[in-house]
Amino acid sequence: MAAYGSGGPAVLTCARPAGLAGPAPVRATVSGVAKPLELPFDPIARAADIWQRRFGPSSAMAAVTSIMRAQQILLGELDRILRPHGLTFARYEALVLLTFSRQGALPLRVIGERLMVHPTSVTNTIGRLEKQGMVVRKPNPRDGRGTLAEITTRGRAVVEHATRDLMAAEFGLGRYDGDQLKEMFDLLRDLRMAAGDFSDGEPAAPGRPPVTAGGGPASSPGGDAPAAVSRCP
Repeated sequence: MAAYGSGGPAVLTCARPAGLAGPAPVRATVSGVAKPLELPFDPIARAADIWQRRFGPSSAMAAVTSIMRAQQILLGELDRILRPHGLTFARYEALVLLTFSRQGALPLRVIGERLMVHPTSVTNTIGRLEKQGMVVRKPNPRDGRGTLAEITTRGRAVVEHATRDLMAAEFGLGRYDGDQLKEMFDLLRDLRMAAGDFSDGEPAAPGRPPVTAGGGPASSPGGDAPAAVSRCP
């Protein structure tokens, strides 16, 4: 299928230096590749047409291939926006999750569950953030063998500036209006629920209580963590 879309997402370089003063908002482009392909035809539509003639119905194949290509495009764009801040999207997600917790600290186990990644990926991500001075690791007072990741003042500042740039770029989805984005979310939510990400009783919109450092819910309401779309630390 890679031949129909492309290989891995090539990301753009950015000459602006990182800094806590906050770089200027990045223009939303939704490119995801160093140079637009500008093919004279839609390779996924072409593949779907051939598939239809050779194998049968192609709607599912075309949809899956389009989703995978869209992921490449968006990850390339989001990582391009975050690079001046010294972040990948995976590291940004981890920092945001920590800011959502009441005490700014969570067990690594909880971070992995909320971001839906393997424990090794969590360890790598937190390790990189710690080297950058955005997170510190501490023993979990509720679990003698566990470890907490706590966001630092620097980490909070970076999240604030990075979020400003992502919001200005509308997370690479500025070409869609609110109704289209909600429809997109609802369609993909059904897929995630069927895969066992959560039960049918979960709310469709943010509103669950934030998590305490011990891993349980806090008493006051607040947003939950975003689902991960990047697995690179």
